[in-house]
Amino acid sequence: MIGNTELSKEQRVMRMMRMVLANIVKDTTPQPGMHHPLSQQTIEDIKACFALISARETELAEEAGLAQEQPYFTDDPHKAKVVSINKASQKNRKPEE
Repeated sequence: MIGNTELSKEQRVMRMMRMVLANIVKDTTPQPGMHHPLSQQTIEDIKACFALISARETELAEEAGLAQEQPYFTDDPHKAKVVSINKASQKNRKPEE
């Protein structure tokens, strides 16, 4: 990840706007079954802001020649699997027939 000192002012603004919007969403999300304090139009506007921020961050990353960061869920399966190549673990394995 790039440190804040290496980011342009616009990149820092985009990152801060995304963080603030995310905090607003977290702070205003009601418990299940309760009425949402934000209007449906405001919710849609927030979604549109997230989309615009994301699109601009992608453009800035491409202009800077940086690899595009992809969001992921922590429970997503990993594309790469870790395989132990420790000799001790190979001794315990039976040869394949």
